[in-house]
Amino acid sequence: MANVMIQYTEQGELSLYLAKKDLEEVITQIEFDEEEKWGGELTLANGAIYYVEPYGVKPKLPISVRAKRLQAA
Repeated sequence: MANVMIQYTEQGELSLYLAKKDLEEVITQIEFDEEEKWGGELTLANGAIYYVEPYGVKPKLPISVRAKRLQAA
């Protein structure tokens, strides 16, 4: 599992930043993106998929979380 930061870009898109690889990629899909449940599988624009343990409420961004890579780009 890796520490990642999820934040909004200047264009208003969600992005995932992985400092270990100096990788920042736009998040194209989130499994759970509601006020009462947020997280799950995050699909990135490059095709990679990461998993973030779902939160009971939508967190305030930016946020640092632990994410597991399910599929490489």
